Amino acid sequence: MTAFLETWRARLDAFPQPALQLLMRFSIFWVFWRSGLLKAGNMEQAVTLFREEYMLPLLPPEIAAYLGTAVELAAPCLILVGLFTRLAALSLIGLTLTIQFLVYWNDYPSHLLWLAILVFLLTRGPGPFSLDALLFKGKR
Repeated sequence: MTAFLETWRARLDAFPQPALQLLMRFSIFWVFWRSGLLKAGNMEQAVTLFREEYMLPLLPPEIAAYLGTAVELAAPCLILVGLFTRLAALSLIGLTLTIQFLVYWNDYPSHLLWLAILVFLLTRGPGPFSLDALLFKGKR
């Protein structure tokens, strides 16, 4: 039984990290992109949502709605193509923490999943199949 488990562990260890990085970039893209598209599709409703449901303490609802929508549309696109991935992941980490602690306290299972993916991308980068790898090749 030990040899069987060791064989499977070795096979799993051999899974290519670049494929995992690409999968994580693609999956986190969809989470935030869909949310941003919904808001952008009806900014009047988005402002109302920020005014009546989100109620962020420091920003007026109009500014928060446009800023949040811009981050939800721009950062996932950067992550998807792997351009300035770490900066984009950091901005989405900030957005996720804001949502968790100021808006939806009870939705922590989703937020933990998003954070796990974003922290992985922040610490490991986008991988070799990215614009970051292409643009900054050899500059490490």
